[in-house]
Amino acid sequence: MNRDHLALELDKVLALLAAETTCADAADAARELTPSPYLAEVQVLLEETDAAFRLMAGFGAPSFGQLKNADNALRRAEAGAVLAPRELLQIAENLRVIRSLHEWRSHCASIETVLDDRFDTLTPNKYLEDKITATLTSEDTLADNASPLLADIRRKMRAAAARVREQLDKLVRSPQYQKFLQDPIVTIRNGRFVVPVKAENRAEIPGLVHDTSASGSTVFVEPMGSVEANNEIRVLESKEKAEIDRILAELSAEAGTFADAIVANYALLVELNLIFAKARLAYNMQATMPRLNDRGHILLRHARHPLIDRKKVVPIDVELGAAFDTLVITGPNTGGKTVSLKTIGLLTLMAMCGLMPPADDGTVLSVFSHVLADIGDEQSIEQSLSTFSAHMTNIVRILKLTDRRSLVLLDELGAGTDPIEGAALAIAILEQLRTQGARMAATTHYAELKAYAIRTVGVENGSCEFDVTTLQPTYRLLVGVPGRSNAFAISRKLGISEELVNTAQEMVSAENRRLEDVVSNLEERRGELEKALQKAQAEKARAEAAAAEAEHRTAVLVQKQEKALEDAREQARRLVDKARQEAAALIDELDDLRRQKDAADFAARTGEAKSRLKARLGKLEEEIDPVTARRREGYTLPRPLKAGDDVLIIDIDKKGVVLSPADSSGQVEVQAGIIKTRVSLNNLKLLDKDGRTLKAGDTKRRSPSVVLPSRLERAASLEVDLRGQTVEEALLDLDQFIDGAVIMNREHITIIHGKGTGALRNAVHQHLKRHPAVKTFRLGVYGEGEMGVTIAELK
Repeated sequence: MNRDHLALELDKVLALLAAETTCADAADAARELTPSPYLAEVQVLLEETDAAFRLMAGFGAPSFGQLKNADNALRRAEAGAVLAPRELLQIAENLRVIRSLHEWRSHCASIETVLDDRFDTLTPNKYLEDKITATLTSEDTLADNASPLLADIRRKMRAAAARVREQLDKLVRSPQYQKFLQDPIVTIRNGRFVVPVKAENRAEIPGLVHDTSASGSTVFVEPMGSVEANNEIRVLESKEKAEIDRILAELSAEAGTFADAIVANYALLVELNLIFAKARLAYNMQATMPRLNDRGHILLRHARHPLIDRKKVVPIDVELGAAFDTLVITGPNTGGKTVSLKTIGLLTLMAMCGLMPPADDGTVLSVFSHVLADIGDEQSIEQSLSTFSAHMTNIVRILKLTDRRSLVLLDELGAGTDPIEGAALAIAILEQLRTQGARMAATTHYAELKAYAIRTVGVENGSCEFDVTTLQPTYRLLVGVPGRSNAFAISRKLGISEELVNTAQEMVSAENRRLEDVVSNLEERRGELEKALQKAQAEKARAEAAAAEAEHRTAVLVQKQEKALEDAREQARRLVDKARQEAAALIDELDDLRRQKDAADFAARTGEAKSRLKARLGKLEEEIDPVTARRREGYTLPRPLKAGDDVLIIDIDKKGVVLSPADSSGQVEVQAGIIKTRVSLNNLKLLDKDGRTLKAGDTKRRSPSVVLPSRLERAASLEVDLRGQTVEEALLDLDQFIDGAVIMNREHITIIHGKGTGALRNAVHQHLKRHPAVKTFRLGVYGEGEMGVTIAELK
């Protein structure tokens, strides 16, 4: 990494990026990233990072598992080598990651991104993955079912071992031999089952000695009776090893046939891992997608240095390359000048590496061919260079490399030598770099450079704010305002006498005093404007908050309205269900009455049923028609009713005429159309000749409310459908329908009885002939339903 990138600490940001990767190759690629000077390439890199960021925000981060490089193993397998189980398991793990990423992307298919080509190129190989994982249970063990032969060999090995153990268990439990044993156990030496025998009793147990203890007091003897069984186990172990080698060779050869595809897929995984690491770093830094250009225009909005704690860093706003090409930053030491300089350079380099910068929306960054920096104390004892000499050596290099697509960052330009000469040299260097077309930001303490920035077109002053009251820097970068040294003010605060400070001020040249006065006035004016801006922003925030509150209240009202409608619908559904249940109960009672029509008390039961029917219907009507009940509230008759008064029957919304005043029970005889009925006073409103409601005293007219149709009004529609009912059920429904139609002043009604056998039609006609409210009736004509309907005219 070149010295400019190191000076701007790009290597530390790349180390943070490497920490977000999950495999060594991706981490190495992160640390080796270099800024691209090409706008199109940088645009693609940032679009890839932004695509990964959006996918993570919508669907979570994909898992890259235990991804490791298995290219060497695959190439050896391709050449015919037998791979170790560990290498084969790593190949299987890489295949699992390939498959999981391919499946993860398929679940995110609703978003199209520039990464789709990479995801689509991934080729899962579940066949090889499953074969390896089914064969190898760990790095040291093959599964018994890896092959039928291996399963058979291991079954025989277990049987032989069991026989040997059984023989030796009998020996160690035998009273005859127990006294010769060091311990009554069976153990293994050199792959063979043995028993520990006391050295002095070695001759008592015939067999082969395979080992002795460190003290020499114990020998491990394989009794002669178990030699043959142990030999069988050793033979089976040899066969097992040969079969394992064959299986590993077969798996390795099969992996080798897919080597090219797996290697290519691994390279894609490394690329994707690096891209998603960039997205995770952007998330951690709260970074945004910048707008790019190659014209040298930089606009940072609330930019934050990525290596400073987010809770402590002070964001900066700065623009360079639009109205001016050079920014001269002044201010006290430790005030944030160098951090501002590094922030400009580091965020530019990050963008050129495809990393989203930690700044707010609207940030603009440029792509440069060179980002050159002279920052920090670069004195060298080994090279006999002072601080000034080291800086000048670096500036010579910068002057040679600078062109029209260069960003130059200079810290404490001209420092380390005579102030007058240093200031003159600094101005000359800035002029030369401007002539070469560079975009520049430089920090300084020299008043001459402040004056140079004020009088030179294309050069702008900037300063890091300092609070004289607290003697602390605020770290805010103010563009357009030259900084003050604040030396005299700080000295007064620290206790230097006023006389001494005044003497020092008199020694300052008149030109410098005038400059300081101008800067002081500018600072005061800036403070006033900033307060005015803060006040305007506060007013704007209050207005926006009020608008948001009004919008919230509107939304709450809409939500309450929707809930009220939903509650009303639910109540209506409950009422309908209850009405259906009542109707079913009434039908059941009618059926019972029909079955009992020959009983002696039939008339009494019929009367009782009619009473219950009326009571249920009245109760249902009250429940179904709650609005009319609310309309009665608050109305009082302006005077007692008398014969001839026009009234409104509230519950059926029907006008009528009073025939006689109210009786002692509050019932009034009213004629509504052809119907005479008795109505409660609470259910009447007095009307004038024009049909308007008369109210008591100065009662305010209430807004008319909508009356939901009552049961009678719904029943008195223009037609009734009797199809599918028995004659008794149909005639009962027909009577109820005609009653409602009469009350509603219907002149004609349509009765649908269907054609069928004609039995229902004949019964309806016989009933209509005897009904007192029916004037005439006829069958329907073409277009009315013909023989399937009857049209009746009411009196």
